[in-house]
Amino acid sequence: MAWLLVVVAGLLETGFAVCLKLSHGFTRLWPTIAFCVFALGSFGLLTLSLKKLDVGPAYAVWTGIGAAGTAIYGMIFLGDVVSTLKIVSISLVIAGVIGLQLSGSAH
Repeated sequence: MAWLLVVVAGLLETGFAVCLKLSHGFTRLWPTIAFCVFALGSFGLLTLSLKKLDVGPAYAVWTGIGAAGTAIYGMIFLGDVVSTLKIVSISLVIAGVIGLQLSGSAH
């Protein structure tokens, strides 16, 4: 269950990163509100998961999911450049996230 919280927190991290861009420096109301909601949810779930998980693997999985998710979202919906190297790099991040998740031990 703790790893599920980390995964959901990572997905919420993707949401807050995208909303941060869409807020245009916190000058747009709804993306700014969404940023706050996603950020609080993400940090809150990560905090709960750390009661059971080692901090290193959990944090790395959280940031990996957020980074990969944000990059993928940007390429699909925000017009970010798509390249073979970027796709291979995202794949390596995802592979690392899976490896770290498998290596993480619950207390």
